[in-house]
Amino acid sequence: MKLIKKKLSRLSLLPKTWLIDLDGTIILHNSHIVADNILLDKVADLWKIIPKKDKIILLSAREKKYSIKTINFLKKNKLRYDHIIFDLNVGERIIVNDKKPDGLKTALAINLKRNEGVGKVIKLLKK
Repeated sequence: MKLIKKKLSRLSLLPKTWLIDLDGTIILHNSHIVADNILLDKVADLWKIIPKKDKIILLSAREKKYSIKTINFLKKNKLRYDHIIFDLNVGERIIVNDKKPDGLKTALAINLKRNEGVGKVIKLLKK
């Protein structure tokens, strides 16, 4: 976590792209199957600090048949996004990106405990 803290404290001023998983990260894992979607702790707070110029791409292994229910939930909770991808595999999400000529690393991963919410991300961004 120290390495992530160090990298987040040195983020560039360039517009960013956020790749954010749905289940277990911003919505209670599988809550859409057993009942209604349930928003996890501090998600609305995180969305408030993501600059409007940044892009948000939501990722999910949810089947497409849940897309309308999911999108309506996101709208109801005022969670903006630019793209949403359903039907992904349940394994690792691997990001491959190049470094800028000045050495800026253009990929960063934060792994959270399932259903913990995004409070740790907010703390790291505010440092």
